[in-house]
Amino acid sequence: MRVDEFDFVLPEDRIALRPVHPRDAARMLCVNPRAADPLQDRGVRDLPGILNPGDALVFNDTRVIPAQLSGIRYRDDATANVSVTLIEPVDASRWKALARPAKRLRAGDRISFGNIENVCLQGTLWAHVESRQEGGGEVTLAFDFHGSTLDEAIAALGEMPLPPYIASRRAPDAGDVDDYQTVYARERGAVAAPTAGLHFTKALLKALRNRGIEEHFVTLHVGAGTFLPVKVDDTRDHHMHAERCEIDQQTADALNDVRGRGGRIIAVGSTSLRVLESAAGDTGRFVPFNGETDIFITPGYRFKAVDAMITNFHLPRSTLFMLVSAFCGLEIMKQAYAHAIANGYRFYSYGDACFLQPS
Repeated sequence: MRVDEFDFVLPEDRIALRPVHPRDAARMLCVNPRAADPLQDRGVRDLPGILNPGDALVFNDTRVIPAQLSGIRYRDDATANVSVTLIEPVDASRWKALARPAKRLRAGDRISFGNIENVCLQGTLWAHVESRQEGGGEVTLAFDFHGSTLDEAIAALGEMPLPPYIASRRAPDAGDVDDYQTVYARERGAVAAPTAGLHFTKALLKALRNRGIEEHFVTLHVGAGTFLPVKVDDTRDHHMHAERCEIDQQTADALNDVRGRGGRIIAVGSTSLRVLESAAGDTGRFVPFNGETDIFITPGYRFKAVDAMITNFHLPRSTLFMLVSAFCGLEIMKQAYAHAIANGYRFYSYGDACFLQPS
């Protein structure tokens, strides 16, 4: 399909720069292409009444690391300010990162990040540029620390890596440390939040459990590729960045039991959906999976693992808008987004939610 088929105009004032508080006060647009009234305005707090006892919510328990680092590049007697966003670990001391401005870096440069009083008594986190990708902003950084010491340094220095459409309009601050992390985050490794999960509070999770709705967890470490624009004209020419993910035996068995009893599998977020679709065989039966997925879902894809999904409102021409269009149908999603824009819904990572059922 042509990428421009997934385009739409979004007024800037619809982009949420902060989340609502409490989290579950967000609005939620329910989209059911098979219903007489396919678009219903609800709220996230309505979920216990929307779901049925015996259904199962599947959450992504990845934990966002403070992956945004600012530093000074040293080359001979010259210096320059640079910032990097860590995107993927290579080993215990090396990371792939996106650098800005990338033209200020080349292989062999040294970078000092911050001034840490208590990290190995060094006062500064140092790295050197091992390599730089030609024609892009990706670099490989080799840090002087490794393992848990490096993790400690990054945690002390880094800021939450807010999406570009927020970071371009305001700087990260102390509020984002909590706001840009789900309440159930456990497995450290993401450089972007699984944003559908940001709407859940401990009180809402308890209400769902009391309703007889199961909760299960998978892991997908969201990479910076989630923010990269689709630069091709045809979806067939786009290559998805691979992301690390896992579903264990116990979770696979539990979800198979849910389906066997007639319950629905509801993915909380596109990342959970991608794990489940990667771990399901042709029959829809789940098996353990631990590795990388680069599954790219566009209209025409046959879903085999998920009965409904909760997600946020996504960018035009993005792989995420393509995914929800595959799930519900492109025309109904265009209608849903037009309805959301006209009725003041808040878009993107800190915005409102959708509850989607398949076409």
